[in-house]
Amino acid sequence: TLMPDHPIAVGLPAAWDISQTEMYAEHYHVPAPDAVVLEERWDKGEQFRSGMLWRVGGGTVFYFRPGHETYAIFKDPLPLRVLTNAVRWLGQP
Repeated sequence: TLMPDHPIAVGLPAAWDISQTEMYAEHYHVPAPDAVVLEERWDKGEQFRSGMLWRVGGGTVFYFRPGHETYAIFKDPLPLRVLTNAVRWLGQP
């Protein structure tokens, strides 16, 4: 959790682990984000900006990449917390 004070990070520990996930490594070719809330790191040293924000027009886009359907990532309480926080924060007027 790179930005622990961001509303998307509420209730997340500074460092946390997802027991099984697919590894996606940088370089990820996207525009420079306005903020990087979350970063993933793997045991072999790879890392990935897995929670990024962009302001687009009058709105905000949040990209979150905790994994894919291969593992039960979206049953884990912490990724679910990220999604809940993001929906609540992005849905505010």
